[in-house]
Amino acid sequence: MAQPQPAPLVKYIIAVLYSSESALQNVLPLLEQQWGSIDYQSKPYPFDQTDYYQQEMGDNLQRELIAFDKLLSPEELVVAKLWCNELEASLSVSPLPSAGEGVGVRGLQPKRTINLDIGYLDHNKIVLASVKGLGQKIYLSQGIYADLVARYGHGRYQPFEWTFPDFKTGRYDADLAQLRQIYLNQMKARRSQSE
Repeated sequence: MAQPQPAPLVKYIIAVLYSSESALQNVLPLLEQQWGSIDYQSKPYPFDQTDYYQQEMGDNLQRELIAFDKLLSPEELVVAKLWCNELEASLSVSPLPSAGEGVGVRGLQPKRTINLDIGYLDHNKIVLASVKGLGQKIYLSQGIYADLVARYGHGRYQPFEWTFPDFKTGRYDADLAQLRQIYLNQMKARRSQSE
């Protein structure tokens, strides 16, 4: 009978959605304090496949992929997502009331300046954390689900029908290929050190 083994380490990534360059620059040092050095940062891409976040975060949203040098266990995904949610909330701003509304009006929710979709990749998949328990998502704990958004095959991470629209376009394929190669090199170096 096969015995359970510890999961291989993975490369944590964050798809950072932001409303301004200053919002991005404010969050980067906080991410490094939590997970160590950033070893990959993509160029900014327009977030133009959906208007889902427009009312909350504004127009001309940008997305960048960020990754960290330190490899971690996939078991840390729940804690990582909860931490990201707390950080998003702490960086949110209160909207100004409309004309005729007083200060402290009920119903005015804080608006995020940054959205952090955290997950990880390994040599054959990309998994993102989610608080929404839809269809394919697998419950982990503390209200967090694992969302398998891509599987590696035919030279790229292949999206599924439920994968975020901007990931399905292929715009991040070159970045994800670089991230996969960095991860494979890191794993190879770890194996060499342990021999």
